Amino acid sequence: MEAQAILLLPTAVPSATTIFKSSSQIIMKSQARIRATRRQLLASHPSAIALKREKDAKKRIVVTGMGLVSVFGSDVGTFYDSLLAGESGISLIDKFDASSFPTRFGGQIRGFNSKGYIDAKSDNRLDDCQRYCIVAGKKALEDAGLGNQELYKIEKDRAGVVVGSALGGVTIFSDNVDSLMERGYKKITPFFIPYCISNMGPALLAKDLGFMGPNYSISAACATSNFCFCAAANHIREGKADLMIAGGVDAPIIPVELGGFVACRALSQRNDDPQTACRPWDKDRDGFVLSEGAGVLVMESLEHAMKRDAPILAEYLGGAVNCDAYNITNPRYDGLCVSSCIRSCLVDAGVSVEEVNYINAHATSTVVGDLAEVNALKKVFKSKEEIKMNATKSMIGHCMGAAGGLEAIATIKAIKTGWLHPTINQFNPEPAVEFDTVANEKQQHEINVAISSSFGIGGHNSVIAFSAFKA
Repeated sequence: MEAQAILLLPTAVPSATTIFKSSSQIIMKSQARIRATRRQLLASHPSAIALKREKDAKKRIVVTGMGLVSVFGSDVGTFYDSLLAGESGISLIDKFDASSFPTRFGGQIRGFNSKGYIDAKSDNRLDDCQRYCIVAGKKALEDAGLGNQELYKIEKDRAGVVVGSALGGVTIFSDNVDSLMERGYKKITPFFIPYCISNMGPALLAKDLGFMGPNYSISAACATSNFCFCAAANHIREGKADLMIAGGVDAPIIPVELGGFVACRALSQRNDDPQTACRPWDKDRDGFVLSEGAGVLVMESLEHAMKRDAPILAEYLGGAVNCDAYNITNPRYDGLCVSSCIRSCLVDAGVSVEEVNYINAHATSTVVGDLAEVNALKKVFKSKEEIKMNATKSMIGHCMGAAGGLEAIATIKAIKTGWLHPTINQFNPEPAVEFDTVANEKQQHEINVAISSSFGIGGHNSVIAFSAFKA
């Protein structure tokens, strides 16, 4: 019996190591449940529990550079000055013969010059989608004090690029389909596959810069840029990167894309007055305006930015993404998932509802979408008196995957300058909107916390939050 007892002892009485491991697992599971419960509670009521912003300099994320290609050119200052002046960048399309289309206008980029950023031989082969990405990315680095002569200051294996595109290299794709149909497969260029896929922009940019960190493209329709900002931030917070170039790009002003959106009945048809066609929250809106461009940010950990004495433009506080799981084109009219996304963004940012006093809205000028977004905002922001909300697309149109990137730049410029650009073409406002939409004239406004929203076909929702940087 004694021998049997001794043999049974190891299973009857667990060792101290076993007990410790079991206890640790129980504690970890309990902590995980507590964190999950807290997230759920805060997502429903971001003001219910005192929120704390990130304090760790390795996890705090700052914006140190901005770069763009737009209907107003490729200079950030000129871009925002044009917005503040209430200028429209929308005009009749002359890139191709659009005379037979029901919609004959858009946000066409003119006078684009890549000299000094892309070598001439490569430039001749690239799709505009890649051209815009490379130029915007390099300009953002210059803005961050990291031009070609300064790149030695960073560890390139800890620097990455996440620049997305909703559509990819559509001109290359369309041209080569024409070649196939008219002259056969032997006339398809060997550059067709590389230059029509959406990841080639960030790949080429990284190749030029020698950035060996995370590199890929996200495609989430019109929410693409914000998805990329969230992904880039996560790489930094997780310690996988020190610096990321992030944003979006698209170049859809070609016949097949214009025709496709016409077929969806999504576009305005105000051919007699293109500059007033995009009119978010106006009762007479009749669809969005197709546009093109690129907008990217240089995002860094605060620790990395301070070590190299970088110019800090703003702080990225947090972001969130989710899906409507509802309809391939239409948003949920009740705004349920969008409001949830806003709340989740505020939780990630450590921000209460009451702290937000500026919204750069998605606001595309569609009949359903504009009010669906407003309904979502009303679910979150019960008090609207201190909040200003505007629509960048009223002047530059809808740049698809680049929209959120350009709007993030407009948001940061608003934080820096204290001036909000107007929402133009507010002739007959929807009374249900209720927010101050900065109608037709710029306004001064000291921004506490700003959010920028982007929503895409397929039900992709995204919201990001910024503030002025405070040490």
